[in-house]
Amino acid sequence: MNRTRKRLVFTLVLAALLLLAFSIPAFAAAEGETEEVGSLYGTFWSLIPPVVAIGLALITKEVYSSLFIGVLCGGLLAANFSFAGTLDVLVDDGFIAAVSGSAGIFIFLVILGVLVALIHKTGASAAFGAWAKKNIKSRTGATLATFVLGVLIFIDDYFNCLTVGSVMQPVTDSHRISRAKLAYIIDATAAPVCMIAPISSWAAAVAQFSEGTGYSGLSLFIRAIPYNFYSLLTLVFVVALTLMKFDYGPMARHERNAMEKGDLFTSGSEHDALEEESASSRGHVCDLLIPIIVLIAICIIGLIYVGGFFSGVSFVDAFADTDATVGLPWGSLVALVVTIVYMLCRRLITFKEAMECIPKGFTAMVPAILILTFATALKNTTVLLGSAEFVAGLMEGAAAGLASFLPAVIFLVACFLSFSTGTSWGTFGILIPIVTSMFPASNELFYIGISACLAGAVCGDHCSPISDTTIMSSAGARCDHINHVSTQMPYAITVALVSFVCYILAGFIQSAWITLPIAVILMVATLFVIKMVTRRHA
Repeated sequence: MNRTRKRLVFTLVLAALLLLAFSIPAFAAAEGETEEVGSLYGTFWSLIPPVVAIGLALITKEVYSSLFIGVLCGGLLAANFSFAGTLDVLVDDGFIAAVSGSAGIFIFLVILGVLVALIHKTGASAAFGAWAKKNIKSRTGATLATFVLGVLIFIDDYFNCLTVGSVMQPVTDSHRISRAKLAYIIDATAAPVCMIAPISSWAAAVAQFSEGTGYSGLSLFIRAIPYNFYSLLTLVFVVALTLMKFDYGPMARHERNAMEKGDLFTSGSEHDALEEESASSRGHVCDLLIPIIVLIAICIIGLIYVGGFFSGVSFVDAFADTDATVGLPWGSLVALVVTIVYMLCRRLITFKEAMECIPKGFTAMVPAILILTFATALKNTTVLLGSAEFVAGLMEGAAAGLASFLPAVIFLVACFLSFSTGTSWGTFGILIPIVTSMFPASNELFYIGISACLAGAVCGDHCSPISDTTIMSSAGARCDHINHVSTQMPYAITVALVSFVCYILAGFIQSAWITLPIAVILMVATLFVIKMVTRRHA
């Protein structure tokens, strides 16, 4: 019945929006030409599209249609409720601009999907799993090995989830690590790691959303890394929790059942979404490592090439001024060709089997491509409505007195947006133009604010049950999705609370050299306190 009600609400909202589009065409004539936004520009109405998208996402738990209706609202407002003008904004300024502007990221995502399919097809993932199972002797070692592999695969969160889950599952199972714990480690080393890796699809997305702000996207991303407390502290949290050998919240029950009863699931059942097809048995560990190393190395070369390194520009300047949406596809395409040639020379697969991996890789990345398209289109319509100008003007009077608290506020807002929509990239699109307009670039608060935006987006994505990364982490670990969400939430909230405190401190201290060590100490101290409390109530 709940599903029926949600569908009914969804249908009524869509019908109301369409009725509004047809019933108020006179509004356009009263306001002037459809090309002009008129009195709606830079007003409260500029925030209606993201608010509608968030509201529908909370009601329906469905991201794609919610983002689409948000884009539709933006088109209606930007065109002054003109039917023809709305279609123009929706198609031209929304989706066509989103697809053309994000084509480089689309190529990069598809190539990553193909590489994952190739690695699985050769049996290299299974070979690495067998090697690790033989050489890793303890639960702590198995957990840390999973963590290290997740950190090393920092190119893309999808790549991370698909690879780490299938590779490490035999290892963690043999040491009686629950599937919920495996899913958490996968999730904790997916988006958080990609968010602090300059060579990743996430860096490319941030660079894309930073266009039009007047700042170099990749340079902005790199400067923000030391203040990205949520991502950095998540890594500290996983290592400290593993070495301290305790769990709390629902995860404690899952781990206890796994250790004492051999029950890896506690509730729910194993998911077979990533069950491998007929894979080759000739693959070795090197056949997993070499493609990954080649991909990372050539992507670095691609980035500095696009930045002008081979034309005499210094390495630092080339890396700062590169276009990640061009450099990453450039490098990944070369890496794909090298990988296919390598696998054919090794006779791990046939040429026909290699070509069959191309559509499989594309299919695996369709969710990411759809989310990026809708999120970018939503960003385009909010830009047309002047949302950045509205928020900047709204906070202008209070900014002088509250400037030091703004990073903490931005972090909370980004958490809410990302949690509601289930997508970090959509949150980037909405908030980055707003944040860049709030602080002068010469102020350290500018980079702290950007970091708070990125960290909050990752935090919300990490917690959200409708996040694609959360869903893929469940699938990668073959863990019941509800189990993964319920066990991960207390851990993510713990890190988020510490991060919030750190953003308050950073707003006043404004030095990464001081605030980052304080953040690490606070995180470890918090875990010690939690361990003492849980032991007393055990």
